[in-house]
Amino acid sequence: MSRGSTLFLKFVIILMGMPILAGCIYGLSRFDPDSPYWATEELAKLQYPLLIGMYAAMVPFFIALFQTLKLLSFIDRDQAFSQLSIKALKTIKYCAVAVSALFTIELPFFYLLTKADDAPGVLIGAVVIFASLVVAVFAAVLQKLLEDAIRIKEENDLIV
Repeated sequence: MSRGSTLFLKFVIILMGMPILAGCIYGLSRFDPDSPYWATEELAKLQYPLLIGMYAAMVPFFIALFQTLKLLSFIDRDQAFSQLSIKALKTIKYCAVAVSALFTIELPFFYLLTKADDAPGVLIGAVVIFASLVVAVFAAVLQKLLEDAIRIKEENDLIV
């Protein structure tokens, strides 16, 4: 893979993280109980569970983004077939499962938000859950393929 391709992928990864980070920073100002955004008592009761769940899910999300950047830098340095790459993929897999688990725990609060505010909360929560599960499965498959490739490479190195 050329250096330009990995540079483009790094740029895309950073672009993926920026709106989430902006939402986290902007979200702190929106979760004020006296804010007109939380117009009803039901919505005001939901703000803290939603806030805690979303911020808890952002930690593994940003860890996974950082690991993805590390993986791309391993590819740049021709260390793609190394144990470091396997470790990065394993971390990405665990982070994706953690995001899925956290949003699964938070799904009842999304349902209550949907009932109170007529918002598509459950659908959005389900999309996040399934998207992170797809990332986890993809990372697990890549991890297995990489382990097999490293094993075959080591066997070939012993033969020669």
